[in-house]
Amino acid sequence: MKLLLPALLPSLLIPLIQISSAQDDPRSAIGADNPHLHVRSGLASLRKRLEVDRKCHVAFLGGSITQNTSGHTAMVPAWLKKTFPDAEVTVTNAGLGSTCSTSGAFRLKPHIFGREQVDLLVVEFAVNDDQDAGHARRECIRGMEGIIRQTQRDHPHCGIVMVQYVNPGMLDKLKKGEVPVAIAAHEAVASRHKVISVNVAAEVAAATKEGRYRWQDYGGTHPGRFGYRVASNMIITALEAGLAKGQDAAPAKPADLLDPGSYDQGHFISPAEAKFAGGWQLGKVSRELLPLGGIRPQYSSYQLLRGTQPGASLKLEFSGRTVGAFLLAGPDAGIVEARIDGGPPTRHDLYHRYSRGLNYPRSVIFGTGLKPGKHVLELKLTGDKNGGSRGTTASILFFEVNR
Repeated sequence: MKLLLPALLPSLLIPLIQISSAQDDPRSAIGADNPHLHVRSGLASLRKRLEVDRKCHVAFLGGSITQNTSGHTAMVPAWLKKTFPDAEVTVTNAGLGSTCSTSGAFRLKPHIFGREQVDLLVVEFAVNDDQDAGHARRECIRGMEGIIRQTQRDHPHCGIVMVQYVNPGMLDKLKKGEVPVAIAAHEAVASRHKVISVNVAAEVAAATKEGRYRWQDYGGTHPGRFGYRVASNMIITALEAGLAKGQDAAPAKPADLLDPGSYDQGHFISPAEAKFAGGWQLGKVSRELLPLGGIRPQYSSYQLLRGTQPGASLKLEFSGRTVGAFLLAGPDAGIVEARIDGGPPTRHDLYHRYSRGLNYPRSVIFGTGLKPGKHVLELKLTGDKNGGSRGTTASILFFEVNR
């Protein structure tokens, strides 16, 4: 089984760990009638790739739950290889810790579809949309729907499985009969666009409430081996059902978007495309550029535009309806002022509650609902900061634009 590296993520992946299903705990068994599996489409193209072409490229997109290379990103490909022994199975793991579905919609092309054909996309962002980004329903929809629409439109033969993981706060809500915002939004997207979805969160809530196993057995927000086995068995059972269906993954006629502002044309723009003068420095991510806070190694190959001088500004010409940035928000992240086409300024606090000791990756949207066409973004360091921040800087990895 080969492991493929996304073009822009050379340090995210380590060799795939082979997982033996013989070690399964019977409590992790998932039946075909499980109510938390929603098989809304078939996987005819995936079956052809496995049985006829004897090649299958599986890509995983998500946060740190996906980034763990011994979790479902290992267990699901191991099952595929065992079930289809004549097929060459390759894997791309584009999990990026702390990132949300908004970031996912803008990094989908370079990180997932930047190299060769992808036959199956497994995507999870419910936990990070909830606890990291704290998204309202609209932003949860815009990010996830952007991922789904881009995949179905541009890669119609690629199967999709959406997975909802869980954290303690979400678990408490589910046990009370409530549905967390991120899960409800993502399931609405899956339902609208006929995507297979696997609600691990609901299964864990039911199992722990019924006493089949404990939350500690599952392993927590970042599952242990047993928790990943539960999730993987759910994904595998959904795949079995999808592979048994005759139709393909993408609907013949795309459904209308739930939100017309969804990031269905999301892409990155290099920070080198911006026009700037004093107060900004362009260079590789390094301790020299980022003197405070931890730097995750997967960003060491990235180029970074770092602004440090209050009053320093930049301009970016772009074509699209939405503009933002994918940032490393460190302990010294400040407040910036954004103007689009010379319009009224809006202020954006780049500091995140997790920025205290870390250059924290996050997406910040500066403007949306713009008329299609050309625009100019002006971004200025205000010199103001959040009370928890130690500085007034901005550190931009990419600009995010939705055409």
